[in-house]
Amino acid sequence: MRVCILGGDGYLGWPTAMHFSERGHQVLAVDSCVKRRLEAELSISPLEDVPDFEQRADRWNQLGGNEIKTIRGDIYLEKDLMNEICRQFKPDVIVHYAEQPSAPYSMLNREAAAYTQVNNVVGTLNVMFAMHDHAPQAHLIKLGTMGEYGTPNIDIEEGWITVNHNGRSDRMVYPKRPSSYYHCSKVHDSTNLEFACRSWGLRVTDLNQGVVYGIETSEMARDPQRLRTSFHYDDVFGTVLNRFVVQAVAGVPLTVYGAGGQTRGYLNIKDTLACVEIAALNPADSGEFRVFNQFTEQFSVSDLADRVSRVARRRNIAVETQHIDNPRVEAEKHYYNAVNTSLLDLGLEPHLLDDDVIDGMISRAIAAEDNIRLSSIMPRLNWARGATSAAQLLASRSSAEESTAVLS
Repeated sequence: MRVCILGGDGYLGWPTAMHFSERGHQVLAVDSCVKRRLEAELSISPLEDVPDFEQRADRWNQLGGNEIKTIRGDIYLEKDLMNEICRQFKPDVIVHYAEQPSAPYSMLNREAAAYTQVNNVVGTLNVMFAMHDHAPQAHLIKLGTMGEYGTPNIDIEEGWITVNHNGRSDRMVYPKRPSSYYHCSKVHDSTNLEFACRSWGLRVTDLNQGVVYGIETSEMARDPQRLRTSFHYDDVFGTVLNRFVVQAVAGVPLTVYGAGGQTRGYLNIKDTLACVEIAALNPADSGEFRVFNQFTEQFSVSDLADRVSRVARRRNIAVETQHIDNPRVEAEKHYYNAVNTSLLDLGLEPHLLDDDVIDGMISRAIAAEDNIRLSSIMPRLNWARGATSAAQLLASRSSAEESTAVLS
């Protein structure tokens, strides 16, 4: 197949590009690399240095993989870019990761919220219109998020729900209750895509993905230094499991936000690649807006802290857990039961979060221990207050450093 990866420089986009290339598909990876600029503006960096977009593709191509071609471009700002890609590359599959990916960033201030929503929603609209005009048979695989649903007090179905009301019944899109302006942008994407399927006959798979962990795939193993993806543990782009692993290695308490009962779906990065491939090989029908809940297990924040603590102690790493004020606005104890059968029915064989996976992450963190910035770990954003400038966020590092000193 001819596979276009939008957001091909990202944490998931780059491994996805290698994954499809390794399997013999023609791959075009597209990215504006704007996330690297946002990281620089906020003085944030991943745990390990990540070679730039073109360098990684060049290295992959040198190793003899099926060539990955790259375009550095912005699908939001360059409104004709997707038209040219659809006309010239003629994709069979478009995998769309090219959005501002951070919920905390979207809560930074008005500018960050506006950028997140305009970039994400309009960028996706540009993809949709380009497909409509120049690649109507292409299959769009769009990265959504389980965060679109929120934490309802009923089971979370896969995108659709049958509603019985006043003696009548209808199948409707599952009601959404997003938890940040980033998640709101994802809901808007889903609304636009479902409408495009009804009105234009597009074929779309919306992957409502859980939190992804892991930084190792078989393709990256061919050159772990120059083909690696990013490992973020900071308070803006990092994820909770990464944060706990780095805190354990750094010798500071694992910071559990609030009560720690916040429960979400999780999956290994290897399963993300498998899920996207399964969706590509089993495309949606024309006019179908298909939703897969893409996760393999459910954990609470406290569950993850306990797991990291257990594995760290086996290495004789002393670990403590500390509950801190929750900077987010979210339920800290709630019902959570989401359906995730579609991808399993299509053949997904999950890689579960066992102690070996966590141990491997700890080993990577130990190897890069000198790169750890403790001041990047403590939360500097309060979602209820909002309205923080980038300068204020950087200035708050001093208080974060003081908090870290107290913790340690």
